[in-house]
Amino acid sequence: MTHGAARRADEPGSEPDGGPPDAADGGLRGPRPLWRQRDFGIFWAAQTLSVLGDSFALIALPLLVLEATGSVARMGLLTAVGGAASVVAAVFAGAVVDRVDRRRLLIACDLVRMGLYGVIPLVWWFGPQIWLLYAVLPLCEAVGMLFAVGYVTVVRSLVGTGRLTEANGRLNATAAAAGVLGPLCAGLVAAWSGPAASVGVDAASFGVSAMCLFFVRFRPRTPDEQPGGRTGLRQDLRTGIAFLYGHPVLRSLTALLFVFSFLTLGLNDLVIYHLTYDLGHDDGTVGTVMAAGALGTITGALLVARIRRRLGFGATWTCSVAGCGLAFAGLGWARDVPVVAALSAAFLACAAMGGTCSLSLRQEVTPEHLLGRVTSAFWTLHYAAAPVGAAVLTWAAEEQGTTPVALAAGATCVLLAATALLTPIRGAGRP
Repeated sequence: MTHGAARRADEPGSEPDGGPPDAADGGLRGPRPLWRQRDFGIFWAAQTLSVLGDSFALIALPLLVLEATGSVARMGLLTAVGGAASVVAAVFAGAVVDRVDRRRLLIACDLVRMGLYGVIPLVWWFGPQIWLLYAVLPLCEAVGMLFAVGYVTVVRSLVGTGRLTEANGRLNATAAAAGVLGPLCAGLVAAWSGPAASVGVDAASFGVSAMCLFFVRFRPRTPDEQPGGRTGLRQDLRTGIAFLYGHPVLRSLTALLFVFSFLTLGLNDLVIYHLTYDLGHDDGTVGTVMAAGALGTITGALLVARIRRRLGFGATWTCSVAGCGLAFAGLGWARDVPVVAALSAAFLACAAMGGTCSLSLRQEVTPEHLLGRVTSAFWTLHYAAAPVGAAVLTWAAEEQGTTPVALAAGATCVLLAATALLTPIRGAGRP
């Protein structure tokens, strides 16, 4: 690819492979639709398949713990251990992503997770081994963090800066569509063959994703987009934090999302516990509710680009967080399965809109050579307290019940949205 007269691939409206927008009409029609761009299409399919498998493990791992121990606190502890591994990995993930071939890194991460998750059903064949989950999940979460940081950095090279919100929304929407089918199938597989078989499906999905990524071509980074020299992990993290702190909106987002993730990381465990122990339903019902709830993610992800253009970043993000809080507060009071499913859908719709806005903004304003380290720093700070929050939330639910815990967490999320109105987030990206 040449530079100079040709537009850079990270500019709005350009093609990831440096080709013209539409050779047939001299480029008058603008860039081709995302679904017609080969490399983005393959990447899109790979991630959808991967999420389809992940949705199996999302339900299967907590069910493995619950069936073996009967304790929501042990479920929360597993979530906390996995979350802690993600936070530790986030410290150095940005430095790795900024310095290595990102395509090879993504493929390697998928293959490693395929092998690790594949061990669980093999061992479970001989009987439950809870210790294995506490060994495998942290490793998979750490590798997953490397993948996630790399994932964020390559989207811009595929679609350009101007279409990031649209691309992220479509990725999230189809991932959620896979999430509709995944939890339903996972619940059925868990009911028929046991949760361990669902984990095996997750392992296979990573293998398919790795094969797809092998055929994706990412735009190579130019010399000015390469990191300048070798630095230590501490300096890399400080570089990312310095950029976040120096950007008023990102600084406020990081602080508020620190609290938000503390409150919400354990939500999935809480919903599963509420359905199985409070309401007395089986694994199939859990899968059905999770699938119905995922419809909310599809809706939010498909609407976010349009809503952000109309309302601006600040209003979209603030309303999304407030919506999450209201839905969370209602979950503890819900006693009918359709109501639980509807509130889950509302929460996930709002979370999809807020998360896509936050992700797209970081991708838009961060220089290419800093993108990995800024993403790494953001997620390190964002999720630093989340594992503790998951453990506290599920412990409190076991001791006090889901109703007061959900109400308190939801009300605090609404308070976070109100606090955002006093920060630079309020006026960010006004139309």
